[in-house]
Amino acid sequence: MALLEAKNATRILDETIKVTLVDNVSMTVGPGEFVAITGPSGSGKSSLLYLLGLLDLPTAGDVLVKGEATHDMTSDERARIRLQELGFIFQFHFLLPEFTARENVMLPMRRLAKLPARAQHERAGDLLASLGLEGHIDKRPDQLSGGQRQRVAVARALANDPALILADEPTGSLDSKATEQVFGILQNLVDISGRTILAVTHDMDLAARMDRRIHLVDGALESDGAAAGA
Repeated sequence: MALLEAKNATRILDETIKVTLVDNVSMTVGPGEFVAITGPSGSGKSSLLYLLGLLDLPTAGDVLVKGEATHDMTSDERARIRLQELGFIFQFHFLLPEFTARENVMLPMRRLAKLPARAQHERAGDLLASLGLEGHIDKRPDQLSGGQRQRVAVARALANDPALILADEPTGSLDSKATEQVFGILQNLVDISGRTILAVTHDMDLAARMDRRIHLVDGALESDGAAAGA
């Protein structure tokens, strides 16, 4: 069974003037894939990712998570799926400045409330340590470099142990060294941990190193196949 599926997903921003952000896209993402979403600026890459991540609703069509249709779910039901099944990484880390790295990573766990507080505390520390941040666990975001902050964001995305990570330009705000570090972490999550990652990127060199590339033009799916380097 596919982890994620779009069935004729369409997102129209304004019904009056018909601004189409995503145009009748159908696609599936299976376990263990590392998938790039590419396309020109304004082609609907992030809009598609937001639909797939249940952060926005399609105007027509549907998004299925593990075979379950989501369009007619309540907002609370979709929020529960986001917490349980999906992890998110964005171009900007969106860490809460008043919280430490550990506390930021614990936030999704607190919302899901499956683990007791002590277990949340330990898991957050373990995740950060696994990403090379063992000496920075109790630092606030303003005490960390850009690459370190993005690694905290990766740990936060992994907090509830999702099978699927959705990333929107995860290296877009980083220098070349930090880009390689973060990309290497994402690659290891696929190769070693068996995660599935769907990433919007404008960096065609990075896209070529992923397994598969989905290319959008004007909101529509132009191509879907193996990446150049796969």
